[in-house]
Amino acid sequence: MYLIVSFLSLWLTGVVAWETPTTHDFGDLELLESYTHTFTFKNVSSDSIRIDNIRPSCGCTIPNWDKKAIAPGTSAEIKVNFRPRTAGYSRKLIKVYISGQRKAEKLYLEAFVIKL
Repeated sequence: MYLIVSFLSLWLTGVVAWETPTTHDFGDLELLESYTHTFTFKNVSSDSIRIDNIRPSCGCTIPNWDKKAIAPGTSAEIKVNFRPRTAGYSRKLIKVYISGQRKAEKLYLEAFVIKL
């Protein structure tokens, strides 16, 4: 019974705890300039995990992460480079696929892009 409860708890809550907010608002940005934000998370599972893949919603958002295993209790970073190509409000979704977790983690970048 304890094993089932532990599994369900892990399945519902995930294997990571975000140390930074999962949404970052850059505020006002200049069109075609490059900006970077770093998301940080901690492995809260009892096993090592790995980021299997990261899928941004468009080509203007480029993620970078360490491909090595993340030990239990340690933190890791996902750096995301954003280079807006259109003016106006922008909200970009970044799906993070982590081993041992059924659903992708969702990160967001927001900005209001201005043309100078």
